[in-house]
Amino acid sequence: MNNLSYEIKQSLLNKKASLIGFADIENLPRNVRHSLNYAISIAVALNPHIIAKINASPTREYYLEYQRANDLLSYLGKFTADVLTDNGYKAIPMEPTSDSINQKTLSTALPHKTVATRGGLGWIGKSALLITEEYGAAIRLNTVLTDAELETAVPIEVSHCNECMICSNSCPSRVHTPKNWNVNMKREDFYDAFACKKTLRNFEEKIGIGICGICIAVCPWTKNTLQEKAALNNIFRSMKEY
Repeated sequence: MNNLSYEIKQSLLNKKASLIGFADIENLPRNVRHSLNYAISIAVALNPHIIAKINASPTREYYLEYQRANDLLSYLGKFTADVLTDNGYKAIPMEPTSDSINQKTLSTALPHKTVATRGGLGWIGKSALLITEEYGAAIRLNTVLTDAELETAVPIEVSHCNECMICSNSCPSRVHTPKNWNVNMKREDFYDAFACKKTLRNFEEKIGIGICGICIAVCPWTKNTLQEKAALNNIFRSMKEY
């Protein structure tokens, strides 16, 4: 790993980022990448104990955790941009959530998860969320665009979800299809964003929270993380008692 890539990664990890990926985005349209050829994908893991409490609807605790992760990601994006500009490079930090959403598709010009797959962090699940081996779907993302020639990862271009349909079967509005994502697919080929938006509106009307999180909580990759955390906690508890 070149010196700048190493410096950025270690600095972000020290500031509580969970995963960092460096992506070559040169083959994406110039307008969406602002004519910059590289991007940094930053992931912050959501608290597994809070995610584990999501059942048939989101919780207030999850909403606050969602905001915490977004606030941290916003800071990390600006911090990373400062590191890059201090080294003489161009840098454009994005925000974890965007107001620039195409209302015809309910998508942004450059989704964070697109950069994350190109940065080798994970794949797109049937839930249209990024799935990582380390944290499942229980992460939030941000992106920094740059002209710094970073040491980029091998992109992940196919889904690892295979025949799993747990998120689909657990979804209140059944927004997913049995199709597995690959890099050449459009989101609408395997996921109904408008049905998801309708469910979020229903939650907001009923409980005042306009996010969901069910597909995050039920994902087997997320549950693996929850089980590992629980096992570690049991070990530490036993050590303290001993």
